[in-house]
Amino acid sequence: MMLHPELLRAARTARTPLLGATGLLGAVALTHLAQAVLFALALAALARGDSGALAAPLAGVLGAVAVRAGLGWWQRRLASRAGTAVRTGLRDALLERLGAGASVARAGSARATLVDGVEGVDAYISRYLPQLLITCAVPPLLLAAVAAVEPYAVLALAPALVLALFAPRWWDRLLARRGQEHWESYDALAADYLEALQGMPALRAAGAVARTRARLERRSAALHRATVAKLRVSLVDTGVTDLAIQGGTVAAALVACASAASGRTAATGTYLVLLLSSECFRPIRDLSREWHAGYLGVSAADGIARLRTAPDGVPDTGTESGRWTAAPQIRFEHVGFSYPGADRPALTDVSFTAEAGRTTALVGPSGAGKSTVLGLLLRHRDQDEGRVTVDGRDTSAYTLDALRRGIAVVSQETYLFHATVSENLRLARPDADDAALRTAARAAGVHDEIAALPQGYDTLVGERGATLSGGQRQRLALARALLADAPVLVLDEATSAVDERREARIGRELLRAAAGRTCLVVAHRLRSVRHADRIVVLDGGRVEATGTHAELLEQNALYARLAAA
Repeated sequence: MMLHPELLRAARTARTPLLGATGLLGAVALTHLAQAVLFALALAALARGDSGALAAPLAGVLGAVAVRAGLGWWQRRLASRAGTAVRTGLRDALLERLGAGASVARAGSARATLVDGVEGVDAYISRYLPQLLITCAVPPLLLAAVAAVEPYAVLALAPALVLALFAPRWWDRLLARRGQEHWESYDALAADYLEALQGMPALRAAGAVARTRARLERRSAALHRATVAKLRVSLVDTGVTDLAIQGGTVAAALVACASAASGRTAATGTYLVLLLSSECFRPIRDLSREWHAGYLGVSAADGIARLRTAPDGVPDTGTESGRWTAAPQIRFEHVGFSYPGADRPALTDVSFTAEAGRTTALVGPSGAGKSTVLGLLLRHRDQDEGRVTVDGRDTSAYTLDALRRGIAVVSQETYLFHATVSENLRLARPDADDAALRTAARAAGVHDEIAALPQGYDTLVGERGATLSGGQRQRLALARALLADAPVLVLDEATSAVDERREARIGRELLRAAAGRTCLVVAHRLRSVRHADRIVVLDGGRVEATGTHAELLEQNALYARLAAA
């Protein structure tokens, strides 16, 4: 009888169908009771040799069976609706947490919680919880009915019922610990498998496939041991429950037979005690079955709670939700920022302005703070000092959705989904027509290559764009950002996988496509940014210099070295 607060909280989202399913399960239990009474009447009539009295009880039994079938179908339907509502609500809530920037240690762990953990919750809530309520209510009522027929039988049934209901609770704490160990082993194995699948090209290149396989085998063996340890405790639980059920039923039968032999109880009463004794334990048997079906949900509940309560990257406290109608100005004013645990600041007193509708480039050696600047603009993190403003307002004044919806980003690490080219592009703008797709693809320099694919824009690109080259993936991501038609365009090494000749052509197309937008460009190769309206040189987390390409070549030694390199 293990109740987890996280699962009870989830159950409240489907309160109405869950209560309906529980009520119907109670009605099903009543049909079992009615069937037992009618069978007892039929057996008593048969014992008396009164065949004429058999028809009505047997017809009643058939009626009880038919009603139970209908009620059972209705109950399963309501329970399924409750389970579906809980699963949907939980997954939506967890995905919303992930979308808000909740930190997770490993993607494979989050996947296991979202898929297998939530699936286990379904059985726990839709099947175990209703059965738990019925098990608490029905056996005492049946015990009272047996007492009315044969009081001595209760003396045999009651201890067995108490043992069957409460003896397994002695193992609950141990079972919970074993279940948590089992889930943690499964979680770790799922995370390792996902990493291995995603990193298989790197593993092959490093000759590490065999070592990875050995690590996965150790993980699998640990999961096997955890599973066996959990089953060992669970089987003891089941064994004690079955012993109590069988012993109680036999003891009640012996008492009923002794009572009949002494003439204290009529035949009808004896049969009724025998049948009701079996029905007393039916809810407990059903509870044990549903417990094993829903136990995964209990094991995964802590992981669900951790993911649901994981802290956001930044708090979404803004109130401005409108989109900018024109390209905004972006300002960094004396911004300072340090990563947790770092021994020196990533940015120190950074100030610059990206003018509205102009292209501003950020350049500098690796570790200069370029990507950190973009992360603060998008509020993946908040600065420790200073202000970051867009259109004259702090970025914290905007809701995260509004801020990020107004900024289209193309990063060095692109992600394409297992879908067609057009579906990947329309992630940015679902209502875009084919002409808009082609315009964005031409601006990104990838239209001709898409047209050459077997089905053109309807070609599947494979998981992570596996059927495309690195340059093609990057240019598709660039086209997707252009299609978004956001007032701000951020290019973080967006052409790093493109050769220099193609990069120059894409750069010219981008200048035309970015017209009227505020554009921030991060690049190592200065060829792609030398036509920017303004260039900001970063070094060691500080602004070293600002100016045009020609000005910086003459006035800044660091920029000159970067250009020469």
